[in-house]
Amino acid sequence: MTPQEMAQLAALRQNRRSFLRQSGAGIGGLALLSMLNGQQTSEAASSLTSGVIKTLHHPPRVKRMVHLCMAGGPSHLETLDDKPVLREKHGQPMPESMTKGQQIAQLQGKELKCFAPQFEFQKFGESGQSISSLFSNIGSVADDICIVRSLHTDQINHDPAHTLFNTGSGNSGRPSMGAWLLYGLGQETENLPGYVVLTSVGKGGQAQPIAARQWHSGFLPSRFQGVQFHSTGAPVLYLNRPEGVPLEHQQNLVETINTLNGEFNTLVDDPEIATRIQQYEMAFRMQTSVPELMDFRGETKDTFDRYGTPGGDGTYASNCLLARRLLEKGVRFVQVYHRAWDHHGGIKRSMEITADEVDRPTAALIQDLKDRGLFEDTLIVWSGEFGRTPMAQGSGRDHHIKGFSMFLAGGGIKPGFHWGNTDELGYNAVENPVHVRDFHATMLHQFGIDHKKLTYRFQGLDFRLTGVEEAHVVKEILT
Repeated sequence: MTPQEMAQLAALRQNRRSFLRQSGAGIGGLALLSMLNGQQTSEAASSLTSGVIKTLHHPPRVKRMVHLCMAGGPSHLETLDDKPVLREKHGQPMPESMTKGQQIAQLQGKELKCFAPQFEFQKFGESGQSISSLFSNIGSVADDICIVRSLHTDQINHDPAHTLFNTGSGNSGRPSMGAWLLYGLGQETENLPGYVVLTSVGKGGQAQPIAARQWHSGFLPSRFQGVQFHSTGAPVLYLNRPEGVPLEHQQNLVETINTLNGEFNTLVDDPEIATRIQQYEMAFRMQTSVPELMDFRGETKDTFDRYGTPGGDGTYASNCLLARRLLEKGVRFVQVYHRAWDHHGGIKRSMEITADEVDRPTAALIQDLKDRGLFEDTLIVWSGEFGRTPMAQGSGRDHHIKGFSMFLAGGGIKPGFHWGNTDELGYNAVENPVHVRDFHATMLHQFGIDHKKLTYRFQGLDFRLTGVEEAHVVKEILT
């Protein structure tokens, strides 16, 4: 080693000693000590939880969001979109003018016949919302929800359709909408992740797999990605302190690791190192916050009866209850996936089973948020990645992207209202069509964000959730 190299090494070592002396317990230690002493976290730790938007583009209507994702593609024709003409034409050929040259998944090249809705629809509430009789509990909150019956998308298969709904693009690698929200707004709690994902598997249909990239941060710093909580057992793997390791010892370990990470970050200024520091701090705080979150003993019998679960049983109902608890504790974005809606065959019986799994807890969540004063500043979204065909696939329905339904509720959403329509057979969105990117623009708008102004520069381009395609805020569904 040359004398010059030896001098540089000595200076680096001296800088490290100075860093340790000047930072005391280090960035991580300050956060840990704040938890133990009940003091606020350091400015350095807090800066990692803030968003890039310092002044919102317009007054927000909501602070948080829950996305109830009906994974597999729920049929709009058995849920939210009544088609009497399709019922009358059951068994007759679909008009070729509608289907010729259109993108169809598994029915391509096969005889296409009309397949009647399998259940009657009813009018619910003072608003007279038309909803399938299978969903009487959702019907009981009909005056609180806004049904959009003219949604359409571009992707005909499950994974790319989920990817488009979550990221605005059918190509993998883009940030999810929850990651965009955290990037823009930051998170409201330092004791739990700002973006949490819950999943359940139903018994009434093929459970399509859901890839973790659906809640990934893409090219955004990884601290903005969603964190999956397991529905049974330990909600976060490897979170608990190892047996025989006292709190003080673990504090010393995390403190030392974060101090070294912080020292290295002063040299390289890497956002992923800052993320690593935050994750160590968050994991330490979560050792207290997560067990408290998962302790359902404070819930009343009436609450359990309302949702139809004692909590912690891995069901969609349990996840809805947990979602309310997460929102209550300051989590910005909660995504609840229920994998149960891929009904290519036996749709009548499958819908009965799946409706029984989701109807009661969905309505319970809406009512619970109302009772707790959270409804007015929470955006609630119920949707799948696409709908199902008006044409029969045996006793089921194929994937369909030209027209399907969703509903929204909560802050700033017109209650007891519906928007848009498909044609008389439920094939095309013909009245006031709403693309998935229009939904993204509307969602961001409710948080006080102009979708054109929330961007991130990557590989020389300014990316945004709504992409370069035209996207519009659907102002007609807003109060």
